[in-house]
Amino acid sequence: MKQQVKVFVAMSGGVDSSVSAALLKQGGYDVTGVFMKVWQPDFLECTRGDDRRDAMRAAAHLRIPFLTFDFEREYKKGVIDYMISEIKAGRTPNPDVMCNKTIKFGAFLKKAKELGADFIATGHYARTQNAKRKTQNIKLLAGVDKNKDQSYFLWTLTQEQLRHTLFPVGGYMKPEVRELARKFKLPNAERKESQGLCFIGKINVKEFLKHYIKEKKGDVIDEKGEVIGYHDGVFFLTIGQRHGFTVTKKTPADEPYYVVGKDIQKNIVIVSHKKYKKRQSRKITLKEVGWVSGKAPDVGKEYKARIRYRQPLQIAKCKLQNAKCTVAFKKLQEAVTPGQSLVLYSGEKCLGGGIIA
Repeated sequence: MKQQVKVFVAMSGGVDSSVSAALLKQGGYDVTGVFMKVWQPDFLECTRGDDRRDAMRAAAHLRIPFLTFDFEREYKKGVIDYMISEIKAGRTPNPDVMCNKTIKFGAFLKKAKELGADFIATGHYARTQNAKRKTQNIKLLAGVDKNKDQSYFLWTLTQEQLRHTLFPVGGYMKPEVRELARKFKLPNAERKESQGLCFIGKINVKEFLKHYIKEKKGDVIDEKGEVIGYHDGVFFLTIGQRHGFTVTKKTPADEPYYVVGKDIQKNIVIVSHKKYKKRQSRKITLKEVGWVSGKAPDVGKEYKARIRYRQPLQIAKCKLQNAKCTVAFKKLQEAVTPGQSLVLYSGEKCLGGGIIA
């Protein structure tokens, strides 16, 4: 039966997605590799050709069909425009979450199904669990490798999306995946891991934003309201940032300053020697809330949650009121950043989450 099950694998050119394709083919699935072409600015060095070439070589080695899907328009609108608008509003966006929502499990899944695919597969370190995929609720679980677990970036996924999704490497540790790549003799087995913005890679965020947001010199003030320096624009700085502004009045001990607040209207940045001051809270309000099962968690029951990627899970309770959700943590949370994602867990199960308001 598996030979009749058609899977389109998102192949980025990296090891994880290539091993995913190899494992599925080994399992008897009808596998097609797909490279997603997305928008890239003309002022950045383009690595798309190298990525596509690596993905194509892996597909050729595995003797599977290879396609290229063009999602330039969808990516520009759903990821880049979103990121810039959030920054202009004074928030700190999470483009990886939006990339998964709009591109990988949005546009890619839709087109794959139109072309007859039963499933899509990605190289995410996450897992799904269910007894009967077609009739029972599908659980989204954290990846086995806790250092690589990417369920945090997948909290927007719905039952309909999970019903057509496979995560072949989610049950492996990263070193095991690398060893599998060597075992399958994949041509990209030793390729380094990609970092940075989804699809585009590592970028200088300030230099990137300067092409879309004009520089505007403003004051840097301390907690007493005294002007101690200047910056090139409030939009280029994020909470907790240590660099990117100039301090002209040094302290005797010359301790580092951190951004703890921003006044968008006045173009003022507030700094402190204490990194997380003014961004501490036990109760966090969420917007754009979504639950993987389609059902909200129980009010008053203790869960675990994190407010940023790789943060150790914290004990929390969920309170729902109309369309809003408030998460109350047992301990004071530092660096609470509007625009970022708060994700809720029950054991290894990712329940869903929302955007910090």
